[in-house]
Amino acid sequence: MSAKHKVVVVNNFHPETVAKLDAHYETTHLWELAEEEKAGVLASLNGTCEAAASASWFCDPKIYSLSSLRLLACFGVGVDAIDFNATNEHGIKVTNTPDVLNDAVADLAIALILATARNLINADRFVREQQWPNGPFPFGQSLAGKTLGIIGLGRIGEAIVERSLPFKLKIAYHNRSPKSVPHTYYGSLHELAENSDFLLNMLPGGTGTARLIDASVFASLGPNGIFLNVGRGSSVDEPALIAALQTGQIAGAGLDVYAQEPQVPATLRELDNVVLMPHIGSATIQTRRAMGDLVLDNLAAWFANKPLLTEVNHA
Repeated sequence: MSAKHKVVVVNNFHPETVAKLDAHYETTHLWELAEEEKAGVLASLNGTCEAAASASWFCDPKIYSLSSLRLLACFGVGVDAIDFNATNEHGIKVTNTPDVLNDAVADLAIALILATARNLINADRFVREQQWPNGPFPFGQSLAGKTLGIIGLGRIGEAIVERSLPFKLKIAYHNRSPKSVPHTYYGSLHELAENSDFLLNMLPGGTGTARLIDASVFASLGPNGIFLNVGRGSSVDEPALIAALQTGQIAGAGLDVYAQEPQVPATLRELDNVVLMPHIGSATIQTRRAMGDLVLDNLAAWFANKPLLTEVNHA
């Protein structure tokens, strides 16, 4: 029997996938080591280990000290936690797990639209706290005829559109350039916000999108508008969002992502016009398993000298 390839598992990103990595490879669990041990262990692997697996949203920078590292297989789509300066400098290829999570994230986006439009979380509390005998619950908003404005109409955004049309929502979007789709394109975030009832953020993280959705965008969305975020929290000016919710500058929000996860500001948690989810867009059993399998498939392709399935190209 041939010896197993060595793989460093940077963090415990998905226990089921980590167990499969342990079964297929000779693994080193970097996150289990004391900080003072990591450098020595990585030095001992130099020359014999050329692959690592990590979450895409967090990656211990010590992994880049493994000079024989040539592949970093990431679990997740957004790779803003990966140091591409380091990977480019050291010739490390990076893969992620796109597409397999489109349906799950799109499902949650629709759930947030419904929850905010119909005020479902407060309606549930209304019944549990026995407020119903005191009078009817306040009316919500219908979706039919409203406009869903999508900031960043990519693959997940298109899956959201497919689910939105049966609700009779109209679709608008803003990208860097128009796409060949039968939806209204706006050349700026402010134009999109002004013409949307629901404004959905699908932007990735990174310096290029940091706090791009700011107070002026919320002012454009207006007092009847609802902001939704299943993209990245870093692309939103969170204090400006909180202020907009507190003052009624916008009507409400539905959020799955935040600026400093897992920390969510107390001022945001105290508001009753926002629905808060703990970053569960892709968190279904089936989706996380498919993401893990894609990590394994990329590793298998690498060790078989075959093309990587989902390489991320960052020049």
